[in-house]
Amino acid sequence: MYALCSLALQYPDGELLAGRDEILDAVAKLPDEPAATALRSFWGWWTTTPALELEQHYVETFDLQKRSGLYMTFYALGDKRERGMALLRLKKLYRAAGLPMEGSSELPDYLPVMLEFAAAAPSGYGEVVLREHRSALELVRLSLREDGSRYTEVLDAVCMLAGELVPADRLGLERLITGGPPQELVGLEPFAPPEVVPATGARR
Repeated sequence: MYALCSLALQYPDGELLAGRDEILDAVAKLPDEPAATALRSFWGWWTTTPALELEQHYVETFDLQKRSGLYMTFYALGDKRERGMALLRLKKLYRAAGLPMEGSSELPDYLPVMLEFAAAAPSGYGEVVLREHRSALELVRLSLREDGSRYTEVLDAVCMLAGELVPADRLGLERLITGGPPQELVGLEPFAPPEVVPATGARR
C-alpha cells in the first residue's frame, strides 16, 4: 500500500499516466481494510480523470498551498539550519536500511520518497520514518480536507498506515497550526548540507 500512496502523491506526468492499467491491477489486489478503501476511491477518480485536469489539480493542491506541501521536515523546522541535519539523518537511515538515495534529485523528506522507502525497507523502518512526522502528516491531511481535494483520501490512507495520533503528536499539530514553520534570517547559507542537496533541481 505504501507504494500506491507514493505513486498517488507524485506529479501525474506521462510516465505515471502510462501506468494506469498496472496501477489498477495493483489496486484490485488491495486487502479489505480502511486504508485500502480510501486508496481505491482515490485511484478510481485518478484513472478516470483527464490528464490536464489531474495536472492542474496537483499543482493547485501541492505547489500553491503552503500547508499541503510534501516536504515533511519543513513543517517543524522551516528554513532553520537544523533542517539540514534532519535531512542528513533521513539519508543515513535510508542507507542503514540498505536503500541509499543514490542519484535521486529529490530531498529525503519528500513524502513520496518516504513512502517509497517504507514500501521497500525492512519491516519497521518505514513506520519509524512516518511516525516521526505524524504531526506534519496530519496537518497536510487537514489542509487537503479543508480544500476539498481528492488527495485527502491518499493522506487518509497514509495516516492510517502511520498509526493514530498520540498526545505528543497532537501537541505538535497544535503548534504547527498556530505557529507555522520557524524561519531564520534571510541571507544565511542553504539549509541543507551539500550531501543532501539535490544534484539537479526538483520539478518544483
